[in-house]
Amino acid sequence: MKKLIATYLLGILSIAPIIAQVKTKPNVLFIAVDDLKPLLGCYGDKIIKTPNIDRLAKMGTVFLNNYCQQAVCGPTRASILTGMRPDVTKIRDLHTKMRDINPNIITLPEYFISQGYTTSGIGKIFHPSCVDKKFDPQSWTIPFLVAKESDYFNGLPVQKHYQSSELRALQAKEEVLSTDEKGKKKGKKEVDDEDGARGPAFECLNLPDDAYDDGVSAKLAVKQIEMLNAAKKPFFMAVGFRKPHLPFVSPKKYWDLYNREDMPIAEFQDHAANSKDFSYQNSGEVSSYSGVKEYAKFTDKNINRFGLAIEKQKELVHAYYAAVSYTDTQVGILLNTLEKLGTLNNTIIVLWGDHGWHLGDHDMWGKHTNYEQATKAPLIIAAPGLKAGESKSMTEFVDVFPTLCELSGGTVPSYLDGKSLVPVMKNNKVSVKEYAMSQYPRKMDKADQKKGDGKVKLMGYSLRTEQYRYTVWLKNFTSDQAYSADKVYTKELYDYENDPLEKINVSDDKKYATIAADLDKKMLAYFKSKEVK
Repeated sequence: MKKLIATYLLGILSIAPIIAQVKTKPNVLFIAVDDLKPLLGCYGDKIIKTPNIDRLAKMGTVFLNNYCQQAVCGPTRASILTGMRPDVTKIRDLHTKMRDINPNIITLPEYFISQGYTTSGIGKIFHPSCVDKKFDPQSWTIPFLVAKESDYFNGLPVQKHYQSSELRALQAKEEVLSTDEKGKKKGKKEVDDEDGARGPAFECLNLPDDAYDDGVSAKLAVKQIEMLNAAKKPFFMAVGFRKPHLPFVSPKKYWDLYNREDMPIAEFQDHAANSKDFSYQNSGEVSSYSGVKEYAKFTDKNINRFGLAIEKQKELVHAYYAAVSYTDTQVGILLNTLEKLGTLNNTIIVLWGDHGWHLGDHDMWGKHTNYEQATKAPLIIAAPGLKAGESKSMTEFVDVFPTLCELSGGTVPSYLDGKSLVPVMKNNKVSVKEYAMSQYPRKMDKADQKKGDGKVKLMGYSLRTEQYRYTVWLKNFTSDQAYSADKVYTKELYDYENDPLEKINVSDDKKYATIAADLDKKMLAYFKSKEVK
């Protein structure tokens, strides 16, 4: 794979000077939104206020059945930015550095550099812990933009998130120099630690948009787009918005768009019948923020039950909706900038949320599963010369890289895991693939660990067709290995036509035996195609 990638890169770099001379190549605006599920007007939600993303949807194709490769930031971002699945990138957590494992892997902005583009980025594009401190410098012809304290309305937010005077006062009080056991200075102590206790789960203050990260990112991105446009050279501009990721902070005006009593709560808040507890998560991320766990009835991490009080559910949903609307406004600022500059019609625009989010369904809050609400993610692509529409084709984030290659007039690298979605954008009645594949690692149930299998690691591969989700949990296995039936730990099968809320795992139901056998055949074929020879 490394030799193939290196050869390809050498080839495309050799023709880069020729391509750079072409003035008519479309620009690319690549918009990433952290933890955004398909809770948007263009995806059919009747409550959410997202006029700007809906405007973009009317310009391009809305992919209604799009899925991420792994429902957590680092792995799914590595996949969309390389066109490769987690078992190829080796990014399956929030700690592994991409270049440590794959130093020669070609990222999407790198590809565009080879095509004569200027590349620039701001905000959360790669997950910061999966790249170096310069955000993978070889991906950017202009050093990755980082906001300064002076860019914010009220200075840098406390612990990167909050602007409340109470937290500022607490931070000032707690900022003391501490020493380690040898008496050396360790630095200043923060109000809360990224790996420990956190501040509140949300904040609602009457502040302007640039009091928080996303307002600042939009403001700086506008200046950058204006500069790139003036250079008269095609550009790839990546803008990563952080909300609605926790904590749900946004200016009060976005909270005022909604009534708390109107906030919907999940219809089904239990584990599916015949399912294993290990396949769920314990809402650990949201409960690590202050003011949440006190409202939970069940906090036994062994059985992944949470039981959040209804009033707290509505409060969190309200906060999530407000954060989505806050980000939507920033998207509108970018669209308006392109329109003002006269380049809107010559720009490919991609908007994606890196994965879904459980808002109380299955008694879960957050991502980190193979279930529908965590793996389904929004994807909208608008391109010059193509009509707007909706597609029900199964799609995945690994499809974005080859799609942008084709839309920009470049050659699609043969080694990519995805397929170009251009045929779908030209005719939304067609489909490019039969299923999407997600995966997530887990530990075995406690009872099985006690039997001596405590060191066994599970990987769940979840195959989503138009009607079914078939998940196979495998012991000490990843898809680059040779598959064997003795690796299977357990299976799940959900029928969305008859059970849209995933209430019953029917993998052992005799009525579904033929369907399960067919899906199993597809899963085995997938493993066979990915096995490293």
